[in-house]
Amino acid sequence: MPMEQAVDLGRQAMLIALMLASPILAVGLIVAFGIGILQTLTQIQDATISLVPKIVAMMAALAVLLPWLLGRLVEYSQMLIGDIPMTIIGQ
Repeated sequence: MPMEQAVDLGRQAMLIALMLASPILAVGLIVAFGIGILQTLTQIQDATISLVPKIVAMMAALAVLLPWLLGRLVEYSQMLIGDIPMTIIGQ
């Protein structure tokens, strides 16, 4: 396998991982920002007040987005498996 092809496979894998993780992480960031503002306004500084809503929101986002996430992962896997013969041949 040429070096360029290996680098391209690594780049594609990193991009798909970023695409799959970013929606869930964005939900966690938005919830953390909202909880941070709420904690600042009420002057309640407790770590569990921030942690539990983030976990719940991220799990809910995962449950809602799971069909889309699995669809993207299956598409990537099919493309990767379909390219195996070309990789073996070396084109």
